[in-house]
Amino acid sequence: ARDLGVPVVLGSATPSLESWANARAGRYVHLHLKHRARADAALPAIELVDTGQEPTHGGLSPRVEQALRQTLERGEQSLVFMNRRGYAPVLACAACGWVAMCSHCSAHVVFHKADGRMHCHHCGDVQRVPRACPTCGNQDLAPLGRGTQRIEETLTALLPTARLLRIDADAVRHKNAAETMFARVHGGDVDVLIGTQMVAKGHDFERMSVVVVLGADAALYSHDFRAPERLFQQLMQVAGRSGRAGKGGRVLVQTRYPKHPLFASLVVHDYARFAQTELLQREQARLPPYSYQAILRAESSTLAEALRFLHEARHHALALIGDGGVRVYDAVPMGLVRRADVERAQLLVESDTRSALQAFLPRWLAPFSTRTVGREFNGVRWHIEVDPLEI
Repeated sequence: ARDLGVPVVLGSATPSLESWANARAGRYVHLHLKHRARADAALPAIELVDTGQEPTHGGLSPRVEQALRQTLERGEQSLVFMNRRGYAPVLACAACGWVAMCSHCSAHVVFHKADGRMHCHHCGDVQRVPRACPTCGNQDLAPLGRGTQRIEETLTALLPTARLLRIDADAVRHKNAAETMFARVHGGDVDVLIGTQMVAKGHDFERMSVVVVLGADAALYSHDFRAPERLFQQLMQVAGRSGRAGKGGRVLVQTRYPKHPLFASLVVHDYARFAQTELLQREQARLPPYSYQAILRAESSTLAEALRFLHEARHHALALIGDGGVRVYDAVPMGLVRRADVERAQLLVESDTRSALQAFLPRWLAPFSTRTVGREFNGVRWHIEVDPLEI
């Protein structure tokens, strides 16, 4: 676009913090839309439901239950948003503490009540539910936590006359299923929509007046420094599904941390305040956009081989950087170490200037000319990711 002189427009109600910082610094022209697309549509009122003070039943607080009933009585639509599919994220034994794990990944399998199986959402493996705990023989295995399927079951009992529809990756596996389901919502054939991020943005539900958000707290204390940014974006987007046709939208967010600064900005729809706070923290920690990163990721049949390759790559990097302004960190296993029987590790390099990083990377990676390193490291596969979105 720059070579051809074509203007580029980035449009978002919740831009990335990198884009926001560029706009504040004058590198981007900032155009601010102060009103919603429809003149009769106002921003919804956002309420925080403190689940520490208002205990939940079946995952729903009394205030949420009341809001859903009242919305149904008015003949309007509700959206219950939970970004976790399946019935329960963990199947566990209360007697010995055993939890069901994927045999191919270092992750829990998710219990799906619809087919009575346990599914790995990383590699797709499906397992039967054991009749008894494989560790102690206890037959009383219990699902822990909630996914969209379990919330659907709770709402079926709570609102027996309501027309419920669940839209998530499990419900739209067939061709055109998503289009058919969304057409039912737009046509008024659904009273309560239950969904994941598939329903969070890009849909103009005219009859939708109430949005309920469940399970938002998990992202507040993630190891990923971008998790709060993603959560705020997601909550702003899903809140925008209500009140789009002058019905006075209402959003209820269940949380155990109502005093968290993220929620203080959310309830007043103040993205600028959130961005300013988050960017200040990143600047103090020298995180992007105040530094520039690249990650070397390695995969192997054994974690030891992947780490051995990365240790060698780090040694080579340290010999190159000198005073070049590039920092090289230790090689570590990835958060999800094993996926589909492949062991994974990574090495982070960072610089205060993009030019220094770009000058360093080709010289550093030259000895590893192919994506698969040969016999020396037992066929370790590697790739470099510049400006990684996940660390």
